[in-house]
Amino acid sequence: MFDLTSSKLLILGLVALIVVGPKDLPVLLRTLGKYVAMIRKQANEFRMQFDEAMRDTELASLKAELDAMKRDATATVTDAHRSLDAELQSATSDIEHQIRAPADATPLAKPLSEAAATAHANATNAAITAIEEATSAHSEAASTAKPGA
Repeated sequence: MFDLTSSKLLILGLVALIVVGPKDLPVLLRTLGKYVAMIRKQANEFRMQFDEAMRDTELASLKAELDAMKRDATATVTDAHRSLDAELQSATSDIEHQIRAPADATPLAKPLSEAAATAHANATNAAITAIEEATSAHSEAASTAKPGA
């Protein structure tokens, strides 16, 4: 701030010695030292208060950011919870509806009509008869044709 070199301080000291005199110079320097100490103390207190105000401002902005993040997270979780509740409610109502529905309302397979059942039985019997005839014809042919005879 003040560019005081040793030569400037020596000149300043000689001027003070001439103006004030050797008898009052120590008292003047002591008083001047007290005032400089008070000014430094006041400057340090001001700097500390300024730094504290800056920290408070920074903490307030940080707290506001955290509050906004908390609100966003809470809203997201609440929306997810509502969505899951709606899905669960829908699935529960579907299951209850299926349980309460009468058994004959939605048959799994249509029963065969009497004519279709008769035709199915006749076809099955005919197939069984054909297989038996083929088996007996094969066994007769095998017994009549003896090898080496």
